[in-house]
Amino acid sequence: MTFKKFHRKCACLADKVRNCVQPPPCHTHVAPLSESCRSGRLKICKITGDRKLCARMASLGVYPGEEAELLCPENGAQCLLKLQGTTLSLDSHTTKNILVTEI
Repeated sequence: MTFKKFHRKCACLADKVRNCVQPPPCHTHVAPLSESCRSGRLKICKITGDRKLCARMASLGVYPGEEAELLCPENGAQCLLKLQGTTLSLDSHTTKNILVTEI
């Protein structure tokens, strides 16, 4: 197998994996978690911020496309997020970098 054929197969596989893993885009109103005004179900659309924050959120199980429940919103303050059977307490800096939409 030549290098070009090998590279083409790997690139094709990478595209398939990338398309499979990426969640569908959010089409409704997207806002930071810190601006969510009421408790209820949310869909995480995007996580912004540096690599350290994104890695920390991934280790906690907070991924784009996941559904979560906001327990006690307090605009800009700490909030509780129920996700996959666990409850996370997030600070204001983190909640500004999690973009969500209401379900």
